[in-house]
Amino acid sequence: MSASLAPRRRSPATLILAAWLAGALALFLTFFYFFGGWSLSAPVDLTLCNGDEPQSLDPAIITGQLEGRLALALFEGLTTRNAKGDIIPGMAEKWEMSPDGLIYTFHLRPGIKWSNGDSVTAYDFLNSWERVLNPATASDYAYQLYYMVNGEAYATGKITDFSQVGVKAPDAQTLVVTLVHPTAYFLELTSFQTFCPVHLPTVKKYGRDWTKPGHMVSNGPYILKEWLLNDYIIVEANPNYWRPVRVHRIKVLPTNNPIACFNLFYSKKTDLILDTRSIPPTLVPDIEKEPWFHANPYGATSFIRMNVKRKPFDDVRVRRALALGLDKTDIVTKITRCGEPVADTLVPPGYAGYTPPAGLGYHPEEARRLLAEAGYPGGKGFPDVNLLYAIRGTGEQVATEIQALWRRDLGITSIHLRGQEWKVFLNTQQLSDFDLTTSAWIGDYNDPQTFIDMFVTDGGNNETGWSNQLYDQMLKTSENTSDAAQRMRILSDMEKILVVDEAPIIPINYWVGMSLYHPDKLGGFEPNFVDDHRWGDFYIPGK
Repeated sequence: MSASLAPRRRSPATLILAAWLAGALALFLTFFYFFGGWSLSAPVDLTLCNGDEPQSLDPAIITGQLEGRLALALFEGLTTRNAKGDIIPGMAEKWEMSPDGLIYTFHLRPGIKWSNGDSVTAYDFLNSWERVLNPATASDYAYQLYYMVNGEAYATGKITDFSQVGVKAPDAQTLVVTLVHPTAYFLELTSFQTFCPVHLPTVKKYGRDWTKPGHMVSNGPYILKEWLLNDYIIVEANPNYWRPVRVHRIKVLPTNNPIACFNLFYSKKTDLILDTRSIPPTLVPDIEKEPWFHANPYGATSFIRMNVKRKPFDDVRVRRALALGLDKTDIVTKITRCGEPVADTLVPPGYAGYTPPAGLGYHPEEARRLLAEAGYPGGKGFPDVNLLYAIRGTGEQVATEIQALWRRDLGITSIHLRGQEWKVFLNTQQLSDFDLTTSAWIGDYNDPQTFIDMFVTDGGNNETGWSNQLYDQMLKTSENTSDAAQRMRILSDMEKILVVDEAPIIPINYWVGMSLYHPDKLGGFEPNFVDDHRWGDFYIPGK
């Protein structure tokens, strides 16, 4: 951010006053957290802000990052990550890979148990993965298991015999996975929440209520102790977890108001702001030099989805015009204000060996020409459409600025804002019940494919209705290419189709990872590129 655009730096002593003056709503929310939602039967050791109210805690269903963080505190896959974000053994103590990279044999730790005392077995993984792939579950992330032989065929109903899928449990301690093609990041996938096992007897007993406190049985470092909707969640150390956990009770505060989050942290009512979007961007210039402010490169991108099954977004000229006519620099300097780089591509910088294509950039004259060619000269006649956004963080401000920029540069006056709470917003996106929607994607694993493969035809996280047979075929070609450099070139060519040629999405900016915590009061937490943090590694120095 240039100095001329940065607000005047205030002393730390004035920060809390500036935050309180942000509005009566923030004051009310903070008062509520201070005095309305803090009566507990037992004290907690750590309090953190995790973002909004979770949509779900079912590992097979969730798609949001904030839900994933909670799920990975409660459940653990074959692998997990350390504080640096590196893959380490989880439920599996070791594994072997065949020379051709197609077969992984995982050996589970002896004596591992569910929180109710039942043994965690290879059959739990086998049956949980079947549940993810089963069409009845409707898992948006089922495609992450398509790397297994016949995984896609089972998920799409082409076969109904799960024994034909490339995962076997020859005994209770061994899981053998056979892949369609070598997948360099497969061990990263097995740490992801979708690959975590669930306790199926509990799921069958309680149905949709299996994720409630008192019902949930988990295998991760924590168990779900309390969940008061829109107030707090408490997790407690799982006594049956395979290794000791040093922070016994953690309280999680769900709030979509960054000012309230900051007030809680600054007044020492919370120990950690874990969610980047829960930090007020207007305060970043004032706090970025503080020892408790932490920033890092981050594999995430904000963008706009367009529903190509609705007019006028079925016309590629309109989509390209909106992309070319969006002044992203305006958004990052006026609204997000945390030094985020403008994005002309979806894949953020930082992936070794990957060279992105040149994006469309900001060219309002060309945008106006395309818009006129599509039948909307100067924005005249452009139909009434809605821009969906989540009511959290800077969601409303970003949407409002996008609306204003297209009015300013393209003359479009018929874009209306549609804000929704986080859980409703996610559901609306999943149903593709929108014209335009602000979106973001955080890489699930350390490879550019995590951004590119979600836009295949009918992909669980596509949500644009866009389909391109060449794009689909190129992905299959890349996955069967043993030459790493050639694979990256194919992915780059795919991204050009996505963000330049067809443009069902409009990249806005790459993220900067941010968190607030005092290093002398919280250990086991390290900012990392994948923004993946295992709560079981947290500790309080001196305790």
